[in-house]
Parts: sequence; structure tokens; C-alpha cells
Amino acid sequence: MRKCLLLFSGGLDSILAVKILKEQKIKIVLICFKSYFFDCDLAKESAKKLKLRLKVVDFSKEHLKFVKFPEYGFGSAINPCIDCHLLMLKQARKVMMPGKIDFIATGDVLGQRPFSQNKKTLLKMEKEAGLSGLVLRPLSAKLLPKTIPEKNRFVKREKLSAFQGKSRKPQISLAKKFKIKKIPSPAGGCILTDSEYAKKLKKLFKKVPDYAGRDARVLKKGRVFWSDDFLITVGRNRKENKELKNLKVKKDIILEPENFAGPTILIRGFDKKIKKETIKKGVEFLLNYTKKIPETIKISIIAA
Repeated sequence: MRKCLLLFSGGLDSILAVKILKEQKIKIVLICFKSYFFDCDLAKESAKKLKLRLKVVDFSKEHLKFVKFPEYGFGSAINPCIDCHLLMLKQARKVMMPGKIDFIATGDVLGQRPFSQNKKTLLKMEKEAGLSGLVLRPLSAKLLPKTIPEKNRFVKREKLSAFQGKSRKPQISLAKKFKIKKIPSPAGGCILTDSEYAKKLKKLFKKVPDYAGRDARVLKKGRVFWSDDFLITVGRNRKENKELKNLKVKKDIILEPENFAGPTILIRGFDKKIKKETIKKGVEFLLNYTKKIPETIKISIIAA
């Protein structure tokens, strides 16, 4: 039995890629990549339903380099999709064991994302990853050159698809054929495509060019403000309050109400000593976002 390593997000496209290949008696190993900007939660859930083993690879540090300085530029927000997908293919190639994995497969649909899923880019990425002819895209295979697994008849090209563009109708129709009852939401999942988060990250990069992944993570939690070069994040609910406390690092300061219900504040100095004026500013934000303030105010100041 032939074996493939399938880049798996857990969304409908990658599930359909699994179904198409299983129909052709291909043994499948799933692989998902996680970073500071996306996770593998949906992939884990979908893999469990498919009863397939999922290998999770954390490439956060390598991915962060491309977020700061992408070789192929950004998409609509601050998403370096080409660099990201290329990195995934390179990492997948490392996992491929000679004689044990015959080819790589993905859930790519030609033209679904014009920036990174056009024919020229898809072929260029696999070539640069050292995988020319070894990346099969079952959903759009008939619109692309024959791959090595097709030429060797590991898979039959006539049983592959020719999906193209952003419409989800062909996928929905195929899902019905495979009797997929619950269709997962589109598995974009990458916060770098969010325009509001992109603005926050660009400002962080401008103020702190050598920012770390932990700093990018803080931007995902709560309301974000700047006081000079200090970052102030205000929790919006109990869950975010707890998460902000868990995200504190050396030289951070946490402000927390003691005798009333209000937000947790995280002040990040990026290895600089936080000024008293900035702490006062943090207290102002805490009170501004508190619904009911008592006559006597008690606030904890916790140094990380």
C-alpha cells in the first residue's frame, strides 16, 4: 500500500483530500503545523473523527522570522502565505522518510487564494522545497501538471478533481457524496489575515523590531494600548484576565482589582523598567473599563 503525508488543517478541503485518497487505497499520515498565529485544534478534532494519526509540528520560531521579513511579501493583511506554505513543505520534506512516504498531499484549491494558490506559485513552492512532482493536490489535480504519484499510477488521475476558485459549492457537493454530515467552518484560522490584528502587529514591529512570539501573543488578548514605548493590555472578560496573567514575563507588571470586579491589566516594558507614570496610566485604563467603582479602591500591583 502506498503512503502519503497530508498537510492537514482540519477544514473541509483537507478532509476531502483525505477522503479522495482513502478511496484510492492510499495510507495517510496527517501533519499539522502550529505557530504563534494559528493552532491545530480543528485539525486534532477532525483527525479524531477520521480515526487517523495526526503529527503536530510546532514551527513558531521559524515562522516568526517570515512574519517579520517575508521573502515573498504579504497577502491582504500581514500574512506571508507563500513563505508560510513553503516552510510547511520544507518541514514536511524532513518528515518524509525515504522508502516510507511516497508523496505529499494538500487540500489546496487552485485560485481559492489568488496570492498563494495560483498555478505558478504552487509549482514554484514545491520546486523550492525540493519536492518537484511529489506534491499532489487532489481537489485541483486535473488543472495541474501530472505528479509523480499519478505518473506511477499510485493514484488514478481520473478519480481526482478539478476544483478552482473561491466558490464552496463543488466542495459541499463532494462532501454530500462522501456523506460528511457536519461540515467544519473554513479552517483559515490564521490571525495574520485579520486586518485589526495586522494593525496591532505592525505597530509592535515599529516600536519593538526584535519583538518575540510571546509579545505577538499578547496582542491577541484584550484591548491594546501604548503609553510611550510600553504596551498596556486590558482584559475584556474573566477568561482574558486569566490569560493575561499567564502571559506575564520578566519585568512585566500586572494590575488587578482587589475589592471590586474589573479588568486585569498587563503592562509590558520589553526588558525596560516600567515608569510610575505608565503604571498610573494602567490604573486609569482599569478604572475606565470598570462598570461599578467602589468608594475605596484597592488594586494589586504584581511584578513578574
